[in-house]
Amino acid sequence: MWTQRRWAALAVLSIISLLSEEAAAIEVPLDPKIQQELKQPPTIVKQSLKDYIVDPRDNIIIECEAKGNPVPTFQWRRNGKFFNVGKDPRVTMRSRSGTLEIRSSGKPEDYEGEYQCFASNNLGTAISNKILLRVSKSPLWPKEVLEPVTVREGSPLVLACNPPPGLPPPETFWMDSFIMPIAQDRRVSMGLNGDLFFSNVLAKDAKTDYSCNARFEFTHTIQQKNPYTLKVQTMRNIPETQPTFLSPTGLSSTKMVLRGEELLLECIAAGVPTPTITWSKRGGDLPTKKVRIGNFEKTLRILNVSEEDIGSYTCMASNRIGSIRHTVEVQVKAAPFWLEKPINLVLAPDESGRLVCRANGSPKPTIQWLVNGEPIESSLPNPNRRVLDDTIIFETVQFESSAVYQCNASNEHGYLLANAFVSVLDMAPRMLGPKNQLIKVIENNRTFLECPFFGSPLPLLRWFKNGLGSGLDGGHYRLYHNGTLEIKQARTEDQGTYTCVASNILGKMENQVRLEVKEPTRIVRAPEHKTEPRGTTVRFDCRVKHDPSLPATVTWLKDEKPLSFSWIGRLKKDDESLTIYNVNPDDGGTYTCTAKTEIDEDTASARLTVTGRPDPPQDLELSDPSARSVRLTWVPGNENNSPVTHFLVQFEEDRWEPGKWQNLSIYDWNLNSVNLQLSPFVNYQFRVIAINAVGQSQPSHPSARYQTSGAPPDVVPSGLKGWGSKKNNMEITWQAMQNTERNGPNLRYVLSWRRKDTEEEWNNITTAKTKHVVHNTDTYVPYEIKIQAVNDFGHGPESNMVIGYSGEDKPSAAPTDLRVSKINSTKVNIHWEPVEQSSVNGEFKEYKLYYWREASLIKGLKVNKTKLQKGFFTTAEHPSGILTELYPYSKYKMYMVVANREHEGPQSNTVEFYTKEGEPGAPKYFRILRHTDVVHLKWDKPLEPNGVLIGYTLQYHTVNGTQAGERKVQSFPPNVTEYVMNLPHRFTRFKFFLAARTQVGAGEVYAVESPHFTNEGNGSMTSIQVNQQPHIKLAGLVAGAKYRLRVYSHEHNSISSDYVTFETGRAYKEQEDIATQGWFIGLMCAVALLVLILLIVCFIKRSRGGKYPVREKKDLPLDPVDHKDQDGSFDYHSDEDNKPLQGSQTSLDGNVKESDDSLVDYGEGGDGQFNEDGSFIGQYTVKKDKEETEGNESSEATSPVNAIYSLA
Repeated sequence: MWTQRRWAALAVLSIISLLSEEAAAIEVPLDPKIQQELKQPPTIVKQSLKDYIVDPRDNIIIECEAKGNPVPTFQWRRNGKFFNVGKDPRVTMRSRSGTLEIRSSGKPEDYEGEYQCFASNNLGTAISNKILLRVSKSPLWPKEVLEPVTVREGSPLVLACNPPPGLPPPETFWMDSFIMPIAQDRRVSMGLNGDLFFSNVLAKDAKTDYSCNARFEFTHTIQQKNPYTLKVQTMRNIPETQPTFLSPTGLSSTKMVLRGEELLLECIAAGVPTPTITWSKRGGDLPTKKVRIGNFEKTLRILNVSEEDIGSYTCMASNRIGSIRHTVEVQVKAAPFWLEKPINLVLAPDESGRLVCRANGSPKPTIQWLVNGEPIESSLPNPNRRVLDDTIIFETVQFESSAVYQCNASNEHGYLLANAFVSVLDMAPRMLGPKNQLIKVIENNRTFLECPFFGSPLPLLRWFKNGLGSGLDGGHYRLYHNGTLEIKQARTEDQGTYTCVASNILGKMENQVRLEVKEPTRIVRAPEHKTEPRGTTVRFDCRVKHDPSLPATVTWLKDEKPLSFSWIGRLKKDDESLTIYNVNPDDGGTYTCTAKTEIDEDTASARLTVTGRPDPPQDLELSDPSARSVRLTWVPGNENNSPVTHFLVQFEEDRWEPGKWQNLSIYDWNLNSVNLQLSPFVNYQFRVIAINAVGQSQPSHPSARYQTSGAPPDVVPSGLKGWGSKKNNMEITWQAMQNTERNGPNLRYVLSWRRKDTEEEWNNITTAKTKHVVHNTDTYVPYEIKIQAVNDFGHGPESNMVIGYSGEDKPSAAPTDLRVSKINSTKVNIHWEPVEQSSVNGEFKEYKLYYWREASLIKGLKVNKTKLQKGFFTTAEHPSGILTELYPYSKYKMYMVVANREHEGPQSNTVEFYTKEGEPGAPKYFRILRHTDVVHLKWDKPLEPNGVLIGYTLQYHTVNGTQAGERKVQSFPPNVTEYVMNLPHRFTRFKFFLAARTQVGAGEVYAVESPHFTNEGNGSMTSIQVNQQPHIKLAGLVAGAKYRLRVYSHEHNSISSDYVTFETGRAYKEQEDIATQGWFIGLMCAVALLVLILLIVCFIKRSRGGKYPVREKKDLPLDPVDHKDQDGSFDYHSDEDNKPLQGSQTSLDGNVKESDDSLVDYGEGGDGQFNEDGSFIGQYTVKKDKEETEGNESSEATSPVNAIYSLA
């Protein structure tokens, strides 16, 4: 027996494991075309509730909707028997539906019963749940006479409700005759059964209108019970009693609840004082997430009960007299619920599958299988089908295997019914996606090419690229069961046309997908975090790189909200940036740039922090007052994103300078309460200014005023000094004391002075001024001076003594024996005999030497004779000095005086001396005139020869990039100032170095460099020696010309910048050619016509023997040349008419020939383009393009006079 059972179990397990390896059921897609063609057994899609309660006043609708192909037909069973809908005129069935509609006339109770719907087509039958139809009832309250209820005060009471039974049960509540709810609390409350419970009755409970009401949901009616009259017998002292339970009774009870429903437990107790109810669960805490305690702690509610809620629940009622407990044993049962619901099974012919129906409950439900609404045991045998408890196994199905199976799981608490069809289907492959789809992907991204398909049997799908090769799978590709082809990392070479082919035994179908791989969209210059002060302009960069074939849009967000732009707004954007003008604190936030194409996007964010001046401090308060100090406290304002670094305290006083605020002291950022040191006799008020990196805040509101008491001055007047403005006086001055240093009213200064080193008495004066003049003093005598301040409160401290001097006079003696020694080309040593100190008549300042260049020793060279000076401060016994920066080879004169602070003394003897010869300066100019085959060098003698010139030295070498060739040297006598050198090649470049020479040696070198090519300029390459930092200004350039410029080292030729080409602006604005203007052409035509008419008139008069002069001259003979009278008239009766026009020449045949004309050759590198001032080493020249036009063709032109003759 045991062995047979074991083999049976093993057989079931083996079958189940075998089925797990079978092909999965076919999932039919929701494509409309496939759904339209697909044959499908019926499926119930809508039905009424199992327990269906209806309103008797309405039509009864019992729903049953199903789908299938072919369209299902419907039948009903009532109480297990066929229900003939057509025989009852009150019952109709909706078209293409199984829904029943029963009209409300008559007795609806006649239709109560159990209904079941059957939907059928040629592939099977699906059935609905068994629908129990019941009609709602709301019966009246039975008529009864309620006797008054009399109860002693403090006793418990229960007023019974006993509502009439209804369907569904009514909702109960208690009200009085004023339709007001009966007030409920811990003492008075309604129980779950509708009764009204009094834990203890009080005198105030006596009423005549306690009425229980029942509300019926379906009929929307309320039934009211006859009211109770409650009489209370009052007592002087209500005795206290221990708790007793009114509901439930006894010490324990049981409660059964179904899984998923709501558990309600109730405990209502009597007693004086009113008991308090508490709840607990044996063996654990109450599940707080599911438990709800209500009705003044008298009910315990658990939502969605499950097996974990099984157990013993205890309620305890207690007051100060005692306590009582009641325990409820809760049992949880379960109607059947699904573990695995059977699902529709679509198979291809000869495939296998299974239906599984698994359910659970308490007690455990039984499983019953039906096929097309009938028990499977009574159906026709099917060799392809086997039933194993909750599983039906199908093997090698055929078309006749199609049917609808029902699974019924039931126990004593309910049942579950599920329909699942088995459909055997064959269909050639179908492509479900769009045809010839174009997919654009980003390079290096994971890419999926979709190819949704369907067929039965399930088709085999393969992918091909560009119609070549074998199927794509493996390596770079991965093929999924649903037909999707994954390209793990799309590259440019993956572009192309991909073809997916689905095939089964019934045929094949293909679709194509064209793949384009694009460059990713990237923000290559992202916005950066910025902290900017208010009012400035902020720019966020957002430079985007994207695939050229994909248009990209750039959008900006602020704090994840789109920004709006307008032409008058402060926000402007372009392709690469966002600019915010005049930023304010509201502009602060996170700005996000999003660059988006149709297939990808990139984002970058940056935060803008707008800083501003801090807000002013607030709530200034004064505390801790003392004679010369007070504590100031304030509340700092908003820092506006820039930390406060200091606080500046200012004060204003209303006695000396009212309304003027002055700085008192400055404090660090972390202080907001400071002790201010004050001056006496000042009526202060204070304000505070906050300072951050942006600037100062507005001042705070002023504090209250604080008056300090007076005191004698405690500082000494500063700046005390004495000096003479004249030779017989001394002016004593000092600085006025500040107003806060006065310390009291009527400030004055006590000034004292006396001659130094004498025993004289002090001279004193009291004054409010800051200056005093002492008259009738000796010349330049020292005095001792002191001062002190005084006010009405007393004298201040006395100052230290200072030494002052009376006025100075002119020195009375001159330095003697002025002489020179060690003369060279630019400096000379000077010697003289000093004066006596007493003759200075004041404070010795210096010996001042006056000198000037009298002449140059070179004939004809003009010199500047401006008188120069140089001071020598020395008190040596034999003083001397050195005079430098002299011109070589020149004649100088000089003399010396002694000077004090105010005056100079008489002149010394005048000395004449001659400087020696020196090295010459640079040539005045050095130019290169370069032609095709030669280089023409020209220069001029130095502006300062500094001696007798003996010649010039020219050095030069070739230049090839940064490489210098061998240097060559040429010498020239002083009278030679030009040199012509043949070029070995037209593209050869040279660098030249020119220096003049005297007997002392060669002077300053002038370096120039020849141009690159012959067309670079017909003039010279000019160099300027620069001894300063950039920038420098190039002067003397030609307007409208092109130049090439480079910077190089004079000492190291290999160090050079690249050439830069620039063009100077034009010197004037070009005017429009007047000859092309229409009005001018018209005017000239009119003038020509008038002249022609005038000549015709002249010819007519002349043909009659007359003349047409302004004034006739009959006494003069006619000459072959034109005679012009003094009054400007012309004689037209001459041969002048036959002469050519001006600017023409006569040809051999007498006709007028236009003159040959050619343009002038401009600027052949000549001199004079700009003047040299010695700081230049050459000059700039530029070639002006040479244009020639030659008139070799002769053209005839008949003069107006000849034209007139021809007319005659």
